[in-house]
Amino acid sequence: MEIIPNFAVFEGGDGSGTTTQLSMLSEHLKKSGKPCFFPTFEPTDGQIGQIIRAALTKKVPLAPQTLAMLFAADRNEHIFGKDGILEHANNGELVISDRYVLSSLVYQGIECGDELPASLNSRFPAPETLIFLDIEPEIALERMKNRASLEIYEYREFQIKVREKYKSLLGFYANLGVRVETVDACLTAKEVADKVWSIISQMPIFNA
Repeated sequence: MEIIPNFAVFEGGDGSGTTTQLSMLSEHLKKSGKPCFFPTFEPTDGQIGQIIRAALTKKVPLAPQTLAMLFAADRNEHIFGKDGILEHANNGELVISDRYVLSSLVYQGIECGDELPASLNSRFPAPETLIFLDIEPEIALERMKNRASLEIYEYREFQIKVREKYKSLLGFYANLGVRVETVDACLTAKEVADKVWSIISQMPIFNA
């Protein structure tokens, strides 16, 4: 499998802080002034991503298989489309994404079985660095309790499965040559951000 240079992703269960860490890392990179970087996320804010978000928030009922296909379609545009991941990475920018292929293999794998998401995502290249934010489901749910509403996957039994499946798949990426790092997301956001920075700052782009 091809690996995209200059590309790092955050992965983890709901409430693990992937969005928070992307924001904190972006602020750190802005202050440092280099390298040029492109923060992004999945589902994207494109038209397909908007349908996915509507399904996740229970506004549009979709079969799990349909949702798996939409995630793959959204990702295809995210990678290969205009202003996408490959365009920025090939321009020498650091690309950091809140979620990527592994989220589909985990979440849709639980819902649909492994075969469909594996097939849909088989042609997508891997990131150079993958940071797994590992959190106890009970702590994650406690962090999410003040949200106005929960998404379709944000309940204890499902998140226990999510954590187990992430851990079972990390070795697959490591064997591909991806740098895989696990960070304890039960720590404070600042402590996690410090650990994230120690990982990201070792990427080859910082020595270019």
